[in-house]
Amino acid sequence: MLQLLLELFATFFLIGMVSFGGGYAMIPLIQEEAVNRHEWLDAQQFTDIIAIAGMSPGPIATNIAIFIGMQEAGLLGAIVAAAGMVLPSLFIIVCVGVVFFKIYQNKWLQSSFYGLRAIITGLIIYAAILFAVNNGLVGELSWFTASQLLIFLGSLAALLLFRKHPVYVIIASGLIGIAIYG
Repeated sequence: MLQLLLELFATFFLIGMVSFGGGYAMIPLIQEEAVNRHEWLDAQQFTDIIAIAGMSPGPIATNIAIFIGMQEAGLLGAIVAAAGMVLPSLFIIVCVGVVFFKIYQNKWLQSSFYGLRAIITGLIIYAAILFAVNNGLVGELSWFTASQLLIFLGSLAALLLFRKHPVYVIIASGLIGIAIYG
């Protein structure tokens, strides 16, 4: 049990240390570690956890860590995984906060932010594509794929074109899911 707790802490601490761009940008790295390396979850379970974590209050990456920790080692595992995910950010924010205001006008620092924006956008798009593939949104054309695509396009239109609040779009999509698949 101690070995598992140490693995959970070390894995999520490492993810927290090297991931930039917020929770959605961390998803590919979390998947690599939790699904491919440690085999704590399979791809479908990971996709389900992303959906639940995204709808739960709080940062999605921390929520994913808590779900994985809980599944693998109970409440103590959830606490250890959450601590592993949060401590690097806390440490980095304190250190950066102390230094940043002294050097924030530095040309190299400003230029590095432009480079990081592009990779963070790429990681978020990658996570969205992976999520779509794992949920049958992309694949051979079937009734399920078509219905998923219609829900996706309707939700996207509601958000972008009609500027509906995301909470209403989530509720409507859930109700549509119940009507179609229930």
